[in-house]
Amino acid sequence: MRNILLGACFALAAAAQTAPDWPKIEAETLRHYQALIRLDTTNPPGNETRAVDYVKRVLDAEGIPNTVLALEPDRANLVARLKGSGAKRPILIMGHTDTVRVDPAKWIFPPFSATRDAGYVYGRGAVDDKDNLTACLMAMVMLKRSGVKLDRDVIFVAEAGEEASTRVGIAFLVEKHWDKIDAEICLAEGGGVTRRDGKVRFATVQTAEKIPYGVKLVSHGPAGHGSRPLKTNAVVHLARAVEKVAAWDPPSRFNDTTRTYFEKLAMLSSPEDAARYNGLSDPARRAAIEQYFAEKEPGHYSMLRTSISPTIIKGGYQINVIPSDAEATLDVRGLPDEDMDAFVKQIQKVIGDPAVDVLREDRNARPKAPPSRLDNDAFHALEAAAKDIYGVVTLPTMSTGATDMAYLRAKGVQCYGVGPAIDIEDGPKGFGGHSDQERLLETELHRFVRFQYETVVRLAARR
Repeated sequence: MRNILLGACFALAAAAQTAPDWPKIEAETLRHYQALIRLDTTNPPGNETRAVDYVKRVLDAEGIPNTVLALEPDRANLVARLKGSGAKRPILIMGHTDTVRVDPAKWIFPPFSATRDAGYVYGRGAVDDKDNLTACLMAMVMLKRSGVKLDRDVIFVAEAGEEASTRVGIAFLVEKHWDKIDAEICLAEGGGVTRRDGKVRFATVQTAEKIPYGVKLVSHGPAGHGSRPLKTNAVVHLARAVEKVAAWDPPSRFNDTTRTYFEKLAMLSSPEDAARYNGLSDPARRAAIEQYFAEKEPGHYSMLRTSISPTIIKGGYQINVIPSDAEATLDVRGLPDEDMDAFVKQIQKVIGDPAVDVLREDRNARPKAPPSRLDNDAFHALEAAAKDIYGVVTLPTMSTGATDMAYLRAKGVQCYGVGPAIDIEDGPKGFGGHSDQERLLETELHRFVRFQYETVVRLAARR
């Protein structure tokens, strides 16, 4: 009933505005999308200001007020605002301007060419995150042109530093310019729509995320000559410690997001998969199901627990020298409520070796924050828009990676990650985010722009 009422209100609001000229909007969207991809904003070093300059020119041409905010000259952020009546608190839409690095030799098409081929646009940032950046930009442009009356301010943030240096982006904005971005609701990256065999299956909205932590194992022992093996060899102690940590299954638990996710996913799955997802609530079956996830569905395994992946090992400097120390770095992704001090102590207990220290690293970690709500107008509006645009149901999901929405959730903002439809086959084939052939279907870029715009109108338009 709530979605029906929201839809009726949206229809009334839409009737009072100028309908978008979608063929024109799609041509504009593609032009801006390609232009942004062609700007090399790999991080490091970032150079996000070149993308901000482009976005600012578009906004200035439309008469949309905006401000450039920068901790460093080459790493600027932009904040734009369309004023509403103030009857409701603002909604924030956000996309980041930086991308991960590239190895041009591995790309079929030059990574900053935004080449169009067989219905796709190829380039670094195509799905992380210049698709979302473009959708936010177009939402602001369409809102300004439409003349729709707003009950909320709509804030658009083009942020720097998401991939590796939040201090110049969201951390800087939250700490120094909170008054400019304070909002009730935020839409950013982290979700999407799943396609399989060319058919849209379901939408996901990120309502929670795991928090990245760095943990280091450091083993110690006396140095010695390689010709005289030592039982105290630091490399051997480290190897045993890494093996124990990798074999450990930290305890699993649900939160509101993951419980609802598996319940809804079961409804959309084959009988065999549905039995597995529903079986997570059965204590007698849970361990076997989680072991299956560990082997076959690592994303689902990680959604249920704080995860550990050994990623870097260092030790020794010469073949005939037993080193006095060795170290390994662990990529730890904590559940939103994980007590990391207690978790580190548990790692030490699992290793059970006084020759190995377990240390917290100073990492670019996001703050802990609880999942966003599933019972409010924001989530219901996202569900309704996904039904209208894609014809599918929406699942809340928890990212096993991290986004900058963590900073906003920690401030009490209800945050929801969205994204375009992606072929589930693209990732294994090397066409997904951070891959060497990153790409997005043009038709899905355009559908995503419609989805973003309709969602914002549903939440911000005067009723």
